[in-house]
Amino acid sequence: MLENIIDLGSIIIADIVLSGDNALIIGMAAAGLAPELRKKAILFGMVVAAVLRVVFALIATKLLGIPGLLLLGGLLLLWVCWGLYKEIRAHTDEDAMHAMEDAENPDAGYTGKPRRTMGQALTAITIADVSMSLDNVLAVAAIADGDTNKLIFGLGLAIVLMAFAATLIMKLLTKYPWISWAGLVVLLYVALEMLYRGIFDETNGILAFLKTAGMLG
Repeated sequence: MLENIIDLGSIIIADIVLSGDNALIIGMAAAGLAPELRKKAILFGMVVAAVLRVVFALIATKLLGIPGLLLLGGLLLLWVCWGLYKEIRAHTDEDAMHAMEDAENPDAGYTGKPRRTMGQALTAITIADVSMSLDNVLAVAAIADGDTNKLIFGLGLAIVLMAFAATLIMKLLTKYPWISWAGLVVLLYVALEMLYRGIFDETNGILAFLKTAGMLG
C-alpha cells in the first residue's frame, strides 16, 4: 500500500515538473501566430503530445524488458535530469508561464503581421513534442515498473495537465520552485535505480545477460 502511494506520488511530481518544456514550446510557437490561430495551435500541440505519449508508452513497456535497454533507459533519464536541472536554474517555468499567458491572451504576444505560418508553428510544436513526450513516458514507465494501472494513470494525468492546467502548473512551479527541485530528486532516484537494475537485475540486467551468453563465469 505504502509503495503504491509513493509510486503514485512520484508519478504526479514527474508529470508536473516535466510539463514545463511542452508549455514553453507550445506557448512560444502559438504566441507568434495571429490571435485567431493560437487556440488551434495549442490544441494541436496538446493532441500530438497525447498521441505520442500513448505510442511511446506502448513501445517503452516492451523495450524495457530487453536486457541492456533498462540500462540505456537509466542513462537517458539521467540526461533528462541534467536538462531539468539546467531548466530550473534558468527559470524555464517562469518563461513557460509567460508564453502560455501570451498565447491565450489575444491582446498579448505578437499581434502584428504573422512572423510564421500555421504550418511552421505546428512543425516546431511536433518536433518538440517528440522529445518531451519521450522524456515523460520514460520517467512514468520506470516508476510504474510494469504496472499497467500506474502507467495509464501517469499518462492520463500528463495529458489532463497539458490540456486543462498548463498555465496553472507553470504558475505553481514559478511560485513554489521547491516542487521542481523535489521532482528532480525523484527523477534522479528513479534514474539511478534503473541503472542499478539495468546492471544487476537477475532477469533484465546486463550481467545476467552476459552470464547467460557465456561471456562471464
